[in-house]
Amino acid sequence: MKVDVLVIGGGLAGLSTAYHLRRERSGLSVLVAEKAEKPGGRAGTERKGDFLFDHTGHLLHLHDPYGKSLVTGLLRGNLALHERSSWIHSDGVDTRYPFQANTFGLPLPAVADCLAGFARNLYRPRPLGAAPSFADWSRAAFGDGISRRFMFPYNEKLWRTPLGRLTTEWQGRFLPRPKPEEVLYGALVDQKRFFGYNAHFRYPVRGGCQALPDALAARVPELRLRAKLTHVDLAEKVAVLEGVGEVRWERLVNTMALKDFVDISGPHPAAVRAARARLRWVDVHNLNIGVGRPAVSDKHWVYFPEARYPFYRAGFMSNFARDLAPRGSSSLYIEVSRRPGARVDHAELERQCVDGLRRAGLLRRSDRVTESMWIVIPAGYVVYDRDRTPAVGAIQRHLRSRGVWSIGRWGAWKYSFMEETLLDGRRAALEILGRRSAETRSDEPLRALK
Repeated sequence: MKVDVLVIGGGLAGLSTAYHLRRERSGLSVLVAEKAEKPGGRAGTERKGDFLFDHTGHLLHLHDPYGKSLVTGLLRGNLALHERSSWIHSDGVDTRYPFQANTFGLPLPAVADCLAGFARNLYRPRPLGAAPSFADWSRAAFGDGISRRFMFPYNEKLWRTPLGRLTTEWQGRFLPRPKPEEVLYGALVDQKRFFGYNAHFRYPVRGGCQALPDALAARVPELRLRAKLTHVDLAEKVAVLEGVGEVRWERLVNTMALKDFVDISGPHPAAVRAARARLRWVDVHNLNIGVGRPAVSDKHWVYFPEARYPFYRAGFMSNFARDLAPRGSSSLYIEVSRRPGARVDHAELERQCVDGLRRAGLLRRSDRVTESMWIVIPAGYVVYDRDRTPAVGAIQRHLRSRGVWSIGRWGAWKYSFMEETLLDGRRAALEILGRRSAETRSDEPLRALK
């Protein structure tokens, strides 16, 4: 078999690439190879009993005009807009997200500690070098109190890495930095101003997050399921797919984890193999549970910085869409990170998680867990240490010299969200067609879908 473009992975990045190649009427032959029995990858949804569980909370934050037009066109009639309700549980109370702008409600000594550290930085700013660590940046941006009470414990729990080794490259829109007056105001009153990129989000009314890749896959006839990639010869431009055999390609778009793609492809020079060895990540163990009580909370998700809770975040999926849980029930997702290779007793960890939710007041002692499902996400978060960017750059340059685009959250080895992943696929398609600087009107995806 021979194709002009072979796409590895039928998740959002891979489907978007094939969709945009087709929409541009490229005339290229395309094959999208997905190892699972359905499209979607980590943007998929699993059914357990009468519940629908995503691979942790997957919400649509649409900021790019083209991305918004594409998603709303794909999910026309099956998309609801929500106003975020996100909180932090610490010191036995719930405060609004983000912590640095909403210390009102904490014990007074904690509020004073946070404000004092922040004020000190205003009058005696901490010097920062050209490439500060996350720990140094946090102290300089928020002060010792906010860093000690939230930034440090939460991020240590998530990244499982000393914060002095983390860079600030991953933050971007993910970590709001409020103005001084907003920090003070949020300590004095329960302010309801929204901060950050996710103040509002969209979510399918029916079918869970799976509705989005399904809608995209319906427009990608080149998708081949149960076609796991087992080897890529970069010199000969030949890939081996289970159930398909050898496929010769001119250009290849990879969306599987960069570390895994390097492991099953070659030949690679020594510098690329050394770069692969420097990649770091944490795995996410996602516990999904169904509870036999409706509306157990009015929140969307809650962050947990304190070590006495084994999870760093918990969310209420049934508040995204009633379709996700049967009548009279609620559903939650609970996220725990672990270093790769760590031994995890899921039965014991589930007991600890449910107990933690009860201690935090999110579940009652009488609440009965009626369904549960673990979904493990390898390399759920890429660790942005000082090795990450030069290592990824070395690998990507080598792959591009061999006609390979490695894109998406996992293929590009980055921290991103679903809209960005869709745009990555569009960008790859345009680059393959030699239209890197092409601009597309924001209403074009709607016209293309008609």
